[in-house]
Amino acid sequence: MMDGKPYPIPQTWAESSIGKVVVKTKQQDPRKKPCEVFQYVDVSAVSNASFKITGTTTTLGSEAPSRARKAIQTDDVLFATVRPTLKRIALVPSELDGAIASTGYCVLRCDKAKASPGFLYSFLISDHFTARMAGLERGASYPAVRDSDVTASWLPLPPLPEQKKIAHILSTVQRAIEAQERIIQTTTELKKALMHKLFTEGLRHEPQKQTEIGPIPESWEVVRLSDVCRFQSGGTPSKQNPEFWQGTIPWVSPKDMKRPRLDYVTDHISQEALESGSKLAPAGSVFVVVRGMILAKTVPVALATVPMAINQDMKAIVPGPKLRSDFLLYALETLRDNLFKKVGRSGHGTCTLMGHEVAAFKIPLPDMESQEEIASAIQNLERKKELHEQKRTSLQDLFRTLLHELMTAKTRVQNAAIEF
Repeated sequence: MMDGKPYPIPQTWAESSIGKVVVKTKQQDPRKKPCEVFQYVDVSAVSNASFKITGTTTTLGSEAPSRARKAIQTDDVLFATVRPTLKRIALVPSELDGAIASTGYCVLRCDKAKASPGFLYSFLISDHFTARMAGLERGASYPAVRDSDVTASWLPLPPLPEQKKIAHILSTVQRAIEAQERIIQTTTELKKALMHKLFTEGLRHEPQKQTEIGPIPESWEVVRLSDVCRFQSGGTPSKQNPEFWQGTIPWVSPKDMKRPRLDYVTDHISQEALESGSKLAPAGSVFVVVRGMILAKTVPVALATVPMAINQDMKAIVPGPKLRSDFLLYALETLRDNLFKKVGRSGHGTCTLMGHEVAAFKIPLPDMESQEEIASAIQNLERKKELHEQKRTSLQDLFRTLLHELMTAKTRVQNAAIEF
């Protein structure tokens, strides 16, 4: 049975179910050829951000997992039936022709005389289809749908040339997003390499000396943070007083520590909240998370661009006259693997960094001119990365808008125009 039409479609479009535009696929047991190697596509191999297969496992037939059963071909559409609302959806590329996928996927192979694989793939990403699958999930701890739920679902079916145009437009935007992501990744790696070079070799090609924090230029010092900074703790105003949370003063918690420079935070507090016991850290303070979950073995650090208050899980490091705040930010970012070694772990995966450990942490210290040049060079790369992140966000918004508009025929392909 096909489910009902959820929205109107043009007269030139047909209605179908997914099952009517796909052909039957086969299962294959790779254990019957124990000496052959194959590419295995597990459910975790598909990204629900890029909607692509991002990793496969090279597996010997004799070691094949019991779920490795579904033979896949170029242009097959994979839809993960386990936790379907996570949208693990992918189009099989030519290099994975002949691979084996997990039984956790519904494998949809289009009858190309009826449906474009790219169009079907795009439809599966749409909010309508996600909502349809959400309504069919079974199981609380391991929610899933059946292959038959997928194939019975309603499918709007434009004429084949229009399907191909829709798929082409959407895939063009996806490629543009991927191009931005590659630039972002390259810039991230370049920044890391530049920071390591600058903080170990400096700018003047002078000889290096070995120190307790590694090699640094000969003219630089190694100092404790307590020698060149002061520190402020934070707190959380009472939630029982709503007026405390209706002000304009930025209040930072670990969830805000996602970018090197804090120019936006979620929560704001009032002057009354400050007077009740919270403290305001000056602009130029460097915030460090000292308690809670520390992901990827890093201690998050960020620079306050305006005066801000912080919560009790953070510490504000306020640089003195011998230290630029942006240089301090990059020094801590470069050396935070060493800082992490100071962190004590609890049995619940939380971490605590004591105030005296922060104060005792050592950084390299050149003259102010060198600090400014180093910080400026790194910030130039950060600005480039932020620019491409903004472009990626704009393209992602465009993709979501076009996906909805094209799939519901609110925008027809002859009218669709894309600019990058």
